[in-house]
Amino acid sequence: MENFNFFNPTEIIFGKDRENEVGGAVLKYGKKVLLHYGGGSIKKSGLYDRVIRSLNEHGVSFVELPGVQPNPRLSLVRRGIELCKKENIDFILAVGGGSVIDCCKVISAQALLDEDIWEMEYGKGQFPNAGIPVGAVVTASGTGAEMNAGGVITHEEKKWKGGIFGIAPVFAVLDPAYTMSVPPMQVLSGAFDTLSHAMETYCLLYTSPSPRDGLLSR
Repeated sequence: MENFNFFNPTEIIFGKDRENEVGGAVLKYGKKVLLHYGGGSIKKSGLYDRVIRSLNEHGVSFVELPGVQPNPRLSLVRRGIELCKKENIDFILAVGGGSVIDCCKVISAQALLDEDIWEMEYGKGQFPNAGIPVGAVVTASGTGAEMNAGGVITHEEKKWKGGIFGIAPVFAVLDPAYTMSVPPMQVLSGAFDTLSHAMETYCLLYTSPSPRDGLLSR
């Protein structure tokens, strides 16, 4: 076993009704928010109203970007970037599952870049190191999108879907009660998604050359 150091800067705000504190958490970083979410589930559950109330109580203004789809589309990312620039957004808040969070992470990075993030990462092998701060109120269990900078985006023009690195969230609100309203099939899909990601990492580690000695890891 090789020694390693591990540091994850995402602050975890865990527990019942912690979404009521999201306004205060956002206020540490900005006062003008891009609020991104999916369909109507967060409104049906009342989570949307609680988040809005907390933002209002702390004097945080917001612009909404609803309508994310699984494996979010590049066109939606571009709409988010336009809103960030037009409205002088200084914080991005994702309320939902992994697709919402992925979209926000890429919007965050691309909004401050002078070049296309796809060309930067896949053409030059370079990755962003700055972005608009992102926070997440997580509503579904899955692969832990709230704890890293990676995302999956669908590029409609290239007819391609793949990984893109953006900016990791500075905080994530986790209340297990949110997951109680998630349909059983979505819970099952999240579990298998988690398993597949873990297996991908395992296979990559055990089939790639070791950076230490140039041999295959065993």
